[in-house]
Amino acid sequence: MEKSILIIYTGGTIGMVNDPETGVLCPFNFNQIASEVPEIREFGFTIDNHALPEIIDSSDLSPRLWVDLCRVILDNYARYHGFVILHGTDTMAYSASALSFMLERLGKPVVFTGSQLPIGKIRTDGKENLIAAIEIAAAYEGDVPLVPEVSILFGDRLFRGNRTTKVNAESFGAFRSFNYPPLAEIGIHVHYNREAILPPPSSPLSPAAFCDLDTRVAILKIFPGMSADVVDAMIHIPGLRGMILETYGSGNAPTRADFLDKIREALDAGIVIYNVTQCAGGSVEMGKYETSRELLRAGVVSGRDITTEAAICKMMRVLGEHDDPAEIRRQLNANLRGEISLNK
Repeated sequence: MEKSILIIYTGGTIGMVNDPETGVLCPFNFNQIASEVPEIREFGFTIDNHALPEIIDSSDLSPRLWVDLCRVILDNYARYHGFVILHGTDTMAYSASALSFMLERLGKPVVFTGSQLPIGKIRTDGKENLIAAIEIAAAYEGDVPLVPEVSILFGDRLFRGNRTTKVNAESFGAFRSFNYPPLAEIGIHVHYNREAILPPPSSPLSPAAFCDLDTRVAILKIFPGMSADVVDAMIHIPGLRGMILETYGSGNAPTRADFLDKIREALDAGIVIYNVTQCAGGSVEMGKYETSRELLRAGVVSGRDITTEAAICKMMRVLGEHDDPAEIRRQLNANLRGEISLNK
């Protein structure tokens, strides 16, 4: 069967070209993508495109776009072997994380990519990223896709989407996955790290999407000198159900009584607190030091080696599906889509 790939354009730098009359960058017509990237004709298979009705700068990202992306993928799932999502880089890690949790029983590649320079610029990284993303989305052995999960392709690396963070605003190697190895490395050949890639679903059921995310969440990054009033203001946000607590090192936080009292007050009010390290790499190990032992005793959930981007999206998904506090904590502790290492 001839391969077929659907490119979904959400916005972002990769889709920009110079207007010949004004010289201003503007989105190009993706119906003419082959004229901008003629190399894709050499693949010899069907490459279609779909632009979302509202093209956005990724800084304007909202969960509504994640729902739209899920619907486009499911509506076209039977027609295509894989999907490439063109997305702005600033919030790409959030979107890739969100879709990894929202899409259930995914058995085909969903590859996010973008660029640091517009595709219409001479030195653009957009063409190589797009070409590599299409190749990986179409990579099968027989009827089995090589990367049946949500991933991010940028530069010469393919990363698991919910393990990825943007680390550089200028480099063509803008993304890193500090706590999980690349799924593939792109050079003259694409070398797949097969042991790191999630297997296809064993369920015969069709793919689905969970779209009832609960966005009543917040992120609190602790810092030296932070007063208890900051925590108090955060935990009294009307309707708040979950909070990502970005702590020092391996999950450490102040041991001051006023700080811990506010944490306990939040937990007693039913707010779930997820402990995530501020460090780019490494893992939360609650109880290793006295400065994290009190959080553990209070009932704060360890995020292990999860990224902040994945943590906030995972919490939205779990809170949207469950009301029981014990089940919420169990789900946050569980490895749902390869986002955490359980041995950490």
